[in-house]
Amino acid sequence: MNNEVAERVAAITQGDNPALQRRAMAKAITLLESTRADHRALGDALLTALLPHTGKSFRLGISGVPGVGKSTFIETLGLYLVGKGLRVAVLAIDPSSTVSGGSILGDKTRMEQLSMRTEAYIRPSPSSGTLGGVAEKTREAVLVCEAAGYDVVMVETVGVGQSEIAVHGMTDMFCVLQLPNAGDDLQAIKKGVMELADLVVINKADIDPNAATRAQAQITSSLRLLGMHGSHDHAARGALWQPRVIQISALLGHGVEAFWEAVSSYRQMQTSNGCLALRREKQSLAWMWERIDHGLKLAFRSHPGVRDMLPAVQQQVASGQLAASTAARNLLQAQSSAAMIHKAD
Repeated sequence: MNNEVAERVAAITQGDNPALQRRAMAKAITLLESTRADHRALGDALLTALLPHTGKSFRLGISGVPGVGKSTFIETLGLYLVGKGLRVAVLAIDPSSTVSGGSILGDKTRMEQLSMRTEAYIRPSPSSGTLGGVAEKTREAVLVCEAAGYDVVMVETVGVGQSEIAVHGMTDMFCVLQLPNAGDDLQAIKKGVMELADLVVINKADIDPNAATRAQAQITSSLRLLGMHGSHDHAARGALWQPRVIQISALLGHGVEAFWEAVSSYRQMQTSNGCLALRREKQSLAWMWERIDHGLKLAFRSHPGVRDMLPAVQQQVASGQLAASTAARNLLQAQSSAAMIHKAD
């Protein structure tokens, strides 16, 4: 471990000065998000050095459609947890523009009260085109927050729809926020995020209590159905933990205590039966293969043989002279042939 890495690790793990620690965390996450080769090498060294200090936090994923009140809910929950003596980190992912690539990163502004607490750390990050509702380096950011000693790490997703499931692969518990009038009975049993949810929260229940009660009944019924006829993993999980549906009003602070009781019950059960440790092991391996896939794609694009062929092939595909599948196969063969020649030499 070089001196720079050692200094960064000490600044993150030794939280004697909260302001300096948050600054060190912000610099570490920015380093990990960088695409520069030298930054990536330093980031890898830093992450490896931080690993012994990670694993003690509870990772909570928060998803839901835009407008469901995720930021308000997270602030209310964060203030509640801070009041119980816990330290809370929030990783908020904002959607990036498909036109300019920019992001507003306004979640920290929304969580004004929580952001002023020294026991809390809020980090907004752009999705930068990454699918699944999270940013590319969210997993690394979670480890930085854990190394800094935060008790609860919450990941707030972009909130784009029913396919936003990437956060499930990096958290211990996946919570989905729903609106009381989100749709009909069919909407409640549609698969996607719903079949992966460990806890469903009907937010803004104070607006229409009758609609919230109907939604709770519909979603509870649908979760039982998904548990009986869903995937093997979901069915096995259901035998140990049956996903629950609760009503809250984040704006008024109603139901937050019941929510945290459900989370605590889930954590205790999944820790005692070993499911939590197994889930983290699977997530780590999936993360490794995801980074391998990403690395192979970058290596393919930067391969000299592929790089030379790519402009002409792209033009042929765009003009309809060459099928996209044939073009892909030709480019892959160019990379493979060059690799074989290099091996023979």
